[in-house]
Amino acid sequence: MGKVENIIKSEILRLAKREVRGFFLPLRREVRTMRLKLSTLSKNFVVVDRMAKERMRQQESKKLQLEASAEEVKASRFTPERIRNLRRKLGISQKGLAVLAGVTVGAVGLWEKGKFRPAANKKAVLVALRKLSKREVQKILAEKKGGEKETRKPKGKAVKLARGKERSRKRVVSRPQKARRRA
Repeated sequence: MGKVENIIKSEILRLAKREVRGFFLPLRREVRTMRLKLSTLSKNFVVVDRMAKERMRQQESKKLQLEASAEEVKASRFTPERIRNLRRKLGISQKGLAVLAGVTVGAVGLWEKGKFRPAANKKAVLVALRKLSKREVQKILAEKKGGEKETRKPKGKAVKLARGKERSRKRVVSRPQKARRRA
């Protein structure tokens, strides 16, 4: 009886495997095509995402550029007080205004003192700054300063020793001396 039983079991197993293969072979093909489609879609998504980010950066930079029309520049009147008030309204220092205008800090100081007037292209920057809000100006300033790396200076001065070695001198804070008791 054992032989017949084993033969029937093996035959049932063989037929079951054949049926399963018949169902799964087309499914396996579909899964393979879907995986290929998914990989191409994900690659396309990465490309489109990169392009969208680049386009956003371009629009943001266009939006925050400091430009003004020739008529606006010609019609504008900048007195030293108006330049100072513009800078204060925007909440930036002379250095910040110098970075935005592309001039030195000394030039901004001379504009505010009335010793010199801004050139036409720098006047265009000032006219454009009038139209922007504090937040937008801070963004532009951060972008322009982002290119420059700020380095910190050490607190103490470097002192050269006789053998050419350097060591830093720390600032000494004077402490009040304790009152001595008189006996």
